[in-house]
Amino acid sequence: MQDIIERYLDCWNETDPAARRKLVEQVWAPDASYTDPLAEVAGRDAIEATIAAVQGQFPGYVFTLAGPVDAHHRQARFSWNLAPAGEEPVVVGSDVALAGPDGQLTAVFGFLDQVPAV
Repeated sequence: MQDIIERYLDCWNETDPAARRKLVEQVWAPDASYTDPLAEVAGRDAIEATIAAVQGQFPGYVFTLAGPVDAHHRQARFSWNLAPAGEEPVVVGSDVALAGPDGQLTAVFGFLDQVPAV
């Protein structure tokens, strides 16, 4: 699961639409879902659109793992940071990811632990 979670974050960090689409197709099952406090989407097209929207809201920011991936039985939980390169995180979150037998993600449930003050 470590590898798929690292590639999951690569999806969020890839700004080239064609390269991002290729990553999404490798990492996510066709009918996968993504749910967090701000979005609830299903399917690769909707997941990719959600990623593009986040990149538009936080241009130049990078997602990184905030610690080890804890995984068993095709499920993983992990924490992540979102920050401009080399700076302190602006957003901190935790996700739970489920993978199918083929290793592709079937569902991700995201939680926002720290968000910028409005």
